[in-house]
Amino acid sequence: MAEIEEFRAETRAWLEENCPKGAIGPGQVPSGSTKVKIESPDTQLWLDRMAEKGWTAPAWPKEYGGGGLNGAEHRVLLEEMREVRARTPLMGMGLSMIGPTLLEFGNEEQRQRHLSRIVRGEVGWCQGYSEPGAGSDLASLRTRAEDKGDHFLINGQKIWTSGAQFADWMFAIVRTDPDVPKHEGISFVLLPMDQEGVTVKPIRLISGTSPFCETFFDDAIAKKEDLVGELNKGWTVAKRLLQFERSGQGGLGAGGGGRRGRRGAGMAEVAKEYIGEESGKIADADVRAKIIRYNIDSAAFALTQRRVGEENRSGKTLGEATSIFKLYGSNLARDGAEMRLELMGVQGLGWEGDAFSSQQLGATRGWLSSRAITIYGGTNEIQMNIIAKRVLGLPD
Repeated sequence: MAEIEEFRAETRAWLEENCPKGAIGPGQVPSGSTKVKIESPDTQLWLDRMAEKGWTAPAWPKEYGGGGLNGAEHRVLLEEMREVRARTPLMGMGLSMIGPTLLEFGNEEQRQRHLSRIVRGEVGWCQGYSEPGAGSDLASLRTRAEDKGDHFLINGQKIWTSGAQFADWMFAIVRTDPDVPKHEGISFVLLPMDQEGVTVKPIRLISGTSPFCETFFDDAIAKKEDLVGELNKGWTVAKRLLQFERSGQGGLGAGGGGRRGRRGAGMAEVAKEYIGEESGKIADADVRAKIIRYNIDSAAFALTQRRVGEENRSGKTLGEATSIFKLYGSNLARDGAEMRLELMGVQGLGWEGDAFSSQQLGATRGWLSSRAITIYGGTNEIQMNIIAKRVLGLPD
């Protein structure tokens, strides 16, 4: 206990001395992409200082640029950052998905080459999984990778590739043997996006944004040194990465449950503004009850994430239970977006124009975007199937 309190005091002092004013409160959080300009010098300074400390990936081993923190120390860091309202210095698929996967399945050369760049925020990643006709049935993918000696020649198409237009590298699953059962002929490769054989086309959504893309491969190249795991055994690697994605484990994003709780608190302020208040309370008793339930659900979810995260740092492997996080978290985020819109009434239905504030327009777009949350990363139906079969042990 004395050691952790000493760590807390040291962490608090370091944050107070090193967190720039421009990194406090809402603002840009870099993804590592070289294609996205960091807007503020303070944002860059905060990233550099946290990366030097290893705290962009606090729980990663120090030999790969991480902080080497144990579970208790990681939790203290998150708490002290919240206390001073410091922004997360870095986010993205490098920290949350491919980084943890390389720690588990990558060879030493791959870890040394890729992980340090992720920690320093020098590279942005995207995921090459879904294809037309291979979404929920992902193992039906058809993108081919032909062995050319020192490299693979890749041809095919991926879709719903989040952030592909900004990514420097992709991690992808490709078919390297078409003559075996579909789960056995898949390999997991890494490839640079800035090459002649890769074409990216953003998809414009109903929300007005284009976070997803179509990605086409025409004789694109992935070097043999960037094959992760064994040839034709990539399905195991791919499934493990999905577990990291669904659990939200990785860098500082592991504290995501706390952010859900704060969004719940913000919901009460929205209700007071649009519904009205009496003696400091939300005027409508039914609305009060609904927000209380949402806050309780958010807090319970955050505590469950924290418990499972601590178990994982103690050596237990995150498995199919991550589907519970994906299912519950997706529904919680969707319901929160819908509730916010309902609280705003007609002011939550704006698309553009001076009659609506930026908060109101953001709520409309947020609600439209939330429709996809229960689909990407594995649909709710897929998660329920996994939970039924592999968590509850129900028959097929």
